[in-house]
Amino acid sequence: MIEARVHLDSRGGLARFDSTGHSLFAPVGTDIVCAAFSVLARSAFESLAAVPGVAVHESATQPGEYSVVVDIVPPQMVERVAGIAGFLIVGLAGLQRDFPQSVRLTIE
Repeated sequence: MIEARVHLDSRGGLARFDSTGHSLFAPVGTDIVCAAFSVLARSAFESLAAVPGVAVHESATQPGEYSVVVDIVPPQMVERVAGIAGFLIVGLAGLQRDFPQSVRLTIE
Protein backbone atom coordinates (compact mmCIF):
# COMPACT_ATOMS: atom_id res chain seq x y z
CA MET A 1 0.00 0.00 0.00
CA ILE A 2 1.12 3.56 -0.72
CA GLU A 3 0.98 5.68 2.43
CA ALA A 4 0.82 9.38 1.51
CA ARG A 5 1.02 12.24 3.99
CA VAL A 6 0.32 15.83 3.01
CA HIS A 7 1.42 18.45 5.54
CA LEU A 8 -0.17 21.86 5.08
CA ASP A 9 1.17 25.11 6.47
CA SER A 10 -0.98 27.61 8.39
CA ARG A 11 -2.01 29.28 5.11
CA GLY A 12 -3.21 26.07 3.43
CA GLY A 13 -0.13 25.71 1.28
CA LEU A 14 1.92 22.58 0.90
CA ALA A 15 4.68 22.41 3.50
CA ARG A 16 5.68 18.78 2.92
CA PHE A 17 4.54 15.68 1.10
CA ASP A 18 5.81 12.19 1.93
CA SER A 19 4.98 8.80 0.52
CA THR A 20 6.17 5.29 1.22
CA GLY A 21 5.28 1.89 -0.13
CA HIS A 22 3.94 0.43 -3.34
CA SER A 23 0.36 0.04 -4.49
CA LEU A 24 0.71 -3.67 -5.33
CA PHE A 25 -2.31 -3.30 -7.61
CA ALA A 26 -0.55 -4.94 -10.57
CA PRO A 27 2.93 -6.12 -11.60
CA VAL A 28 5.68 -3.51 -11.90
CA GLY A 29 5.42 -1.73 -15.23
CA THR A 30 1.67 -2.32 -15.56
CA ASP A 31 0.41 -0.80 -12.29
CA ILE A 32 -2.08 1.96 -13.12
CA VAL A 33 -2.37 3.04 -9.48
CA CYS A 34 1.37 3.51 -9.20
CA ALA A 35 1.43 5.41 -12.48
CA ALA A 36 -1.41 7.72 -11.44
CA PHE A 37 0.18 8.35 -8.04
CA SER A 38 3.54 9.11 -9.61
CA VAL A 39 2.03 11.55 -12.10
CA LEU A 40 0.20 13.42 -9.34
CA ALA A 41 3.24 13.60 -7.05
CA ARG A 42 5.67 14.64 -9.78
CA SER A 43 3.22 17.15 -11.27
CA ALA A 44 2.78 18.78 -7.87
CA PHE A 45 6.56 19.04 -7.45
CA GLU A 46 7.12 20.40 -10.97
CA SER A 47 4.29 22.91 -10.50
CA LEU A 48 5.78 24.13 -7.22
CA ALA A 49 9.27 24.35 -8.71
CA ALA A 50 7.89 26.55 -11.51
CA VAL A 51 6.44 29.16 -9.12
CA PRO A 52 8.72 32.21 -8.96
CA GLY A 53 10.47 32.56 -5.61
CA VAL A 54 9.35 29.21 -4.22
CA ALA A 55 12.17 27.06 -2.83
CA VAL A 56 11.24 23.38 -3.02
CA HIS A 57 13.21 20.16 -3.14
CA GLU A 58 12.38 16.51 -3.63
CA SER A 59 14.07 13.32 -2.59
CA ALA A 60 13.64 9.67 -3.41
CA THR A 61 16.14 7.85 -1.22
CA GLN A 62 15.02 4.40 -2.36
CA PRO A 63 12.28 2.81 -4.45
CA GLY A 64 8.91 3.37 -2.84
CA GLU A 65 9.95 6.51 -0.95
CA TYR A 66 9.36 10.05 -2.17
CA SER A 67 9.21 13.39 -0.40
CA VAL A 68 8.77 17.02 -1.32
CA VAL A 69 9.62 19.87 1.05
CA VAL A 70 8.63 23.48 0.44
CA ASP A 71 11.09 25.78 2.20
CA ILE A 72 10.19 29.27 1.00
CA VAL A 73 6.93 30.74 -0.32
CA PRO A 74 6.87 34.47 -1.10
CA PRO A 75 3.72 36.18 0.26
CA GLN A 76 2.47 36.95 -3.25
CA MET A 77 2.60 33.23 -4.16
CA VAL A 78 0.69 31.83 -1.15
CA GLU A 79 -2.58 31.36 -3.08
CA ARG A 80 -0.81 29.66 -5.96
CA VAL A 81 0.97 27.19 -3.66
CA ALA A 82 -2.33 26.52 -1.83
CA GLY A 83 -3.93 25.77 -5.20
CA ILE A 84 -1.21 23.23 -6.01
CA ALA A 85 -1.75 21.63 -2.59
CA GLY A 86 -5.48 21.44 -3.34
CA PHE A 87 -4.81 19.81 -6.70
CA LEU A 88 -2.59 17.19 -5.07
CA ILE A 89 -5.09 16.44 -2.30
CA VAL A 90 -8.05 16.11 -4.67
CA GLY A 91 -6.09 13.77 -6.93
CA LEU A 92 -4.77 11.59 -4.12
CA ALA A 93 -8.18 11.49 -2.42
CA GLY A 94 -9.67 10.25 -5.69
CA LEU A 95 -7.08 7.50 -5.91
CA GLN A 96 -7.78 6.51 -2.31
CA ARG A 97 -11.53 6.43 -3.02
CA ASP A 98 -11.13 4.33 -6.16
CA PHE A 99 -8.33 2.06 -4.87
CA PRO A 100 -8.67 1.95 -1.06
CA GLN A 101 -6.64 -1.25 -0.86
CA SER A 102 -3.70 0.48 -2.58
CA VAL A 103 -3.59 4.10 -1.36
CA ARG A 104 -4.02 5.73 2.05
CA LEU A 105 -3.96 9.51 2.34
CA THR A 106 -3.41 11.47 5.55
CA ILE A 107 -3.66 15.27 5.67
CA GLU A 108 -1.99 17.08 8.55
